[in-house]
Order: sequence, then structure tokens, then C-alpha cells
Amino acid sequence: MDQTFVQWKRQCLSRLDLSKKASVDEHIEHVVSLLNSCEQYFTTSSCSGRIILIDGVCAVARSSGEAVLKFEPFVLHAQCRRLDDAQLLHSVAINSGFRNSGLTVSKTGKIITAVRNTHGLEVPLSHEGKLLVEHEYISFLTQIANQKMEENHRRIHRFYQNLQTALSTEKLKKLQIPDPPSSQELQDSPCRPETENGEADEKEDKIKTSVYKRRRKRQHHHQTDCCHGDGSSNGPEPEDCLDLFT
Repeated sequence: MDQTFVQWKRQCLSRLDLSKKASVDEHIEHVVSLLNSCEQYFTTSSCSGRIILIDGVCAVARSSGEAVLKFEPFVLHAQCRRLDDAQLLHSVAINSGFRNSGLTVSKTGKIITAVRNTHGLEVPLSHEGKLLVEHEYISFLTQIANQKMEENHRRIHRFYQNLQTALSTEKLKKLQIPDPPSSQELQDSPCRPETENGEADEKEDKIKTSVYKRRRKRQHHHQTDCCHGDGSSNGPEPEDCLDLFT
């Protein structure tokens, strides 16, 4: 599947841009470049958003058919290598304000994520060449469309930032950097036998010290008993005690 995806990506990016503009829109060029630089994505179509007047000939008043003022927001389609990759891109789109985004899987196994929104605008202005609204209202609609375009650009910027963060986080997860050992793990580490040996040596030293103290204490009592002293510094020396038994 990975090799097939690589072939699809190579074929798609090597084809000529068949759109009327024949190039990626300036406002989303950074987004498209970021996705195409990732091994798990490539874009198949995109539009940064546009305001158009359909069936207008120089001015609405000269329209001979159905004049419609439209605002179309940002839309982007990207093919994804795996379903997990598509779900990641879909989550980024939703969190960035593109609520109408979704993903589909074709019969050939192609996984497509569509990044889009519903804050478009479409208003009929004339019918059969007859203007239906006043020019003042057309100016008002134009202001609304421009405001929507500004919001559209803000969401594109937010999408780009969130996408960068998500891709960086995903890359760190794949590295699988282990966490530092906890204090409990350090206690259970293989170094513990050395600690136990150290504790055993310490216990042995304590035992030796205790035996030594008991011996000294017995010697002291023996000396006191033979001298029958009162514990004062004026008592007989050990040599005098020995003389008593001679």
C-alpha cells in the first residue's frame, strides 16, 4: 500500500495544473507546500476562496441572465497514506473552524480528506436580465462577502499553525523517546543486590561493634569487682587489683 501511495503521489504532483489560474493560490501556497512535503500526504485540489459574480457583463445592470453574487470559502482535498493520517488531518481541520470537513475512502483504496466550511454566500441579483435588488443592497452584500473572506484567511492561518503543531507532535511520537525511570523503577533496578550486600556488610559491622562493646563492658565489671571501688578516680589501678589475688 505504501508503494502504491508513493506512485500516486509522484503521478499527481508531476501533472500540469489544469485550473484556469494554472498555479496554487498565493494565500494557501504555504499550506499546500507543507502537506506535499510530508510523506503521508499530497494535495489533489485547492482554492483559497473567491468572490465572483456569475453571468455579469461589466455590471449587474447589463446582465442578460441570472446574476448571482457568490463567496466561496477555502477548500482543499488531500490524499492520505493511511486512515490514521486522514483522521489527523480531519481533526486539525475541525479544530481550525472548517466544520464541514470530512474524509472518504474510494473503491480503489484512496483515502481523501476534504477541508472545507459552510460559511459561503450565494445571493441572486437578477432574473432574466431584470435587477431584483437595489444597488445599495449589492454594496451591502459586497461588504459581507469581504468580511467573510477576511475570516476565511484567519481560519487558513489557524489551520496552518495547528497542522504544524500536529505534525510535529506526531513525529515525536514516532521517535518513541522513553520517559526517565521513576523512583520506584530505580528501587527495583538490577543494582539492588549491591545495595543488599552493602546492608549486610553494615549489619556485620554493627554486630562486631556490639561484641566488642560487650567484651569491654565485661572487662570493666571484672576490674571493678576485684577492686571493690566506688567508681572514683582515686581507686586502685588495674595492677593493684591483680596484686590482691597474688
